[in-house]
Amino acid sequence: MTLRDTLEPFFNKLPAVASPEKHVHFKDKLWWTLGVLVLYFALANVPLFGMSQSSIDLFSSYRAFFAGASGSLLLLGIGPIVTASIVLQLLVGADIVKLDLSDPKDQSFFQGAQKFLVFIMIILEALPQLLGGYIQPDSGLASTLGVGLGVITFLLLIQIFIGGVLVLFMDEVVSKWGIGSGVGLFIVAGISQQIVTGIVNWELDSSGLPVGLIPKWIYIAQNVGADYLFSGQGVVYMLVNGGILALLSTVIIFLVVVYVESTRIEIPLAHSAVRGARGRFPVKLIYSSVLPMILVRALQANIQMVGIILAGRGITFLGKFSGSTPLNGIMYYLAPIHSPYDWVPSLVQQSFSSYGATAPAIWQIGLHVFTDAFMLIVGGIIFSLFWIETTGMGAKPTAQKIFNSGMQIPGFRRNISSIEKVTQRYIPKVTVIGGAFIGALTLVASLLGTLGSAGGTGLLLTVSIVYRLYEDIASEQMMEMHPMIRSFFGEQ
Repeated sequence: MTLRDTLEPFFNKLPAVASPEKHVHFKDKLWWTLGVLVLYFALANVPLFGMSQSSIDLFSSYRAFFAGASGSLLLLGIGPIVTASIVLQLLVGADIVKLDLSDPKDQSFFQGAQKFLVFIMIILEALPQLLGGYIQPDSGLASTLGVGLGVITFLLLIQIFIGGVLVLFMDEVVSKWGIGSGVGLFIVAGISQQIVTGIVNWELDSSGLPVGLIPKWIYIAQNVGADYLFSGQGVVYMLVNGGILALLSTVIIFLVVVYVESTRIEIPLAHSAVRGARGRFPVKLIYSSVLPMILVRALQANIQMVGIILAGRGITFLGKFSGSTPLNGIMYYLAPIHSPYDWVPSLVQQSFSSYGATAPAIWQIGLHVFTDAFMLIVGGIIFSLFWIETTGMGAKPTAQKIFNSGMQIPGFRRNISSIEKVTQRYIPKVTVIGGAFIGALTLVASLLGTLGSAGGTGLLLTVSIVYRLYEDIASEQMMEMHPMIRSFFGEQ
């Protein structure tokens, strides 16, 4: 008996959200989606019982796309789901785990293995933070209850585990009963909240300016002279500190993503049984969506977490940290760029001065930018290729869907191999180009910064996910009006 034969029955017994037995109407899908979204916001505001206020958030720089909330039940967000996906995709891609993801049985095994890995990753991401002293138990509560700190730490672990499992099952509910994916929905919810906060928040930041864009402009208009604002330094001040660069970046990225989402190659189709019935299969430029960018950033986040934990133990050969910010070593180069404060020399100097550390040289800043660009572009290509294979969007599964729907490509014989030859001609190439393009676009957005410190990755994800959610809603409404269209999507 092979290892797979041993694990498969176990994976099949893992708790799961039941799939609908028949078609779920659009209104019901909408209610399920909205219900899960409300539950997400509610859980994000449930604080961890027994957590000390002096705790450190290791993933503060990644909150934008991890869809978690610091100090809450959803502390880990979608981190365990994404990390499990990375590990499994790398194992399959390296052929260590031999699976043919175009085979429904292998795909089912992959999904079971991924769910099991999520449970493992919840523990692996929570324990180092608890044992490393980053998430600290409340000593006052421990003395009040008359228990040791170890008991409070154990209670914190249980709460974090419950929160991680709830995110996993909420994602399943949306995927099976709602519209789109839960992971995408949570990312949009978290980043939209950050953007709104970045527009209207009146609280002061470390520079003494309000966080929100509108309050910031009001404050500058009342307290900064016009002579300074129209000088060279004043223009730079307004672009960076005044948030104009972040606003322009946000608007430009929004428009570019919407334009690129509508850019596609269309494969002509004709129905084999109904004369005159024609259609087109669109292969978008961003065919794999921008979700592979989460995998790239999550990989960086996990590398940084290892560095932070080692530095906390006094092992600093990989680099020293101030909180969750790397100050030197290889960890500095592998850290993602979030804003101009990470690459403009004068702003980098300003940031490092606040940490009481020596700023890196210009060549080191350049190497940091190059490393992040390499990880985003090359990582975007690799994970995009993995993504289409693991989600059934590859050339072979797509050809099978077209064949099953009764459609064929004009001028070719009606068989799967003929259709696959055409899809193979376009899908892999477009996936590579799209992965590189979205990686480059993420880099540009990260260099310029965004409203609410949502980050380039977060903003790209939000715009793309919302656009695709709009398309999913339109598709659902079309299938409600024309039930025969469901057969093309494999629905009953």
